[in-house]
Amino acid sequence: MASFNGFIRKSPDARLAAFLKAKGVHAPDDFNWQSEGRGTALVNEINNLISDLPDLGQDRVKAELDHLASLATPQTMTAAEQICSAQRIDLEGLLGIQDVLLMLATEHPKILERVAVQASLMQRTGGKQWSAFQFDDDGKPWALGDDAARAGFVADAIAILELPEHRKREADWYTSIRVDPITGEETEILQATIYVEASAESELTFGPSEGLERQIVQRVMEVGIACNAEERIVEICARGGKKMRDRYASSFSKHFAPQSAPPVETPRRDVLLSNLRSNPTFPIEPADRVTKVEMSSLEFYSVGGGFARFEHRGDDETIYQFLERQFGGQSPIHAVGWTITGATLRIMQTPEDGKRAKTLTVTLRSPNTTTIPNKTEAERQFVMALLDRWKLIAPPPETVDVIEAA
Repeated sequence: MASFNGFIRKSPDARLAAFLKAKGVHAPDDFNWQSEGRGTALVNEINNLISDLPDLGQDRVKAELDHLASLATPQTMTAAEQICSAQRIDLEGLLGIQDVLLMLATEHPKILERVAVQASLMQRTGGKQWSAFQFDDDGKPWALGDDAARAGFVADAIAILELPEHRKREADWYTSIRVDPITGEETEILQATIYVEASAESELTFGPSEGLERQIVQRVMEVGIACNAEERIVEICARGGKKMRDRYASSFSKHFAPQSAPPVETPRRDVLLSNLRSNPTFPIEPADRVTKVEMSSLEFYSVGGGFARFEHRGDDETIYQFLERQFGGQSPIHAVGWTITGATLRIMQTPEDGKRAKTLTVTLRSPNTTTIPNKTEAERQFVMALLDRWKLIAPPPETVDVIEAA
């Protein structure tokens, strides 16, 4: 748990005063919020104010400050921007993450909980407890707003977790706005956090008589989903292995996209599209059985807000030669201000065991979308190994948090 002393020192005066007042901590009118440059003296004086509360009241205020201090990270700021934008909560003019967290804790506690969950999920992107699943772009609608579909998915979550039917559950559905870091394009994401009462645990605590007692504590588990209907991707964050998340994906498909084929898992790794700026080589080995690797399309974005997409296939010339022939030195590959935001590779393999030759098509989009549709798990792992070798995707994060809250 983070110490809240540094959080207090970095918090704006008026916002900190409003938060403490809302929690029953009252400062005198002449209280010096700038005591010794907001150093140790200020922290001690605020702790003295808190000490005027009853014992349990002190614990509650200090625990909440500790919680806010633990949330004061860049991931939480990004999460707040995504959640608050969709809820029409203006963060313009607020002075950093401390100001944002104190405002939400005082005025929008429910939104603060969503922001905390969103930040937690963001830390798991690409980790062992997080998976993204890609649906075919078949044009068939999703039933994301259907109450029966939502209730069915929550019921399935209870079954997947192998919990008794009587366990309490709550599903919080809300929208967030993701902003592309390069183009600034906004995408609306429907999210849900499903809170489930897990099996009770026995813990030793101090009881009302001030003696030690063993009490039953109900734990809460979380399952998070994020639905990008535009790109037809659903992201699932849940405790358990790949087979567990496959079951969540199947349930999502059954309830929200019954007319579409089941989705396939797609990795969420940062893509290194800048490595495609100069005609790269794609080293292959005999065991790969790859006859040709073709860069069939490139997408660009300019600082002036322009988009461009070029597609070229064939053996006569590469897409790089095509751009050079068409634009010369003014090609987006060379011109200042153009950034590669997407690319498509076609990996052509030789036939095996009397089967026809295969072409594996891979789409990379900034910042972290790697789409390998309609392929077996073995083929997806094969493609990811090639992308790693060709330095087109970043290594996966090494740290993973556990999704469980008291």
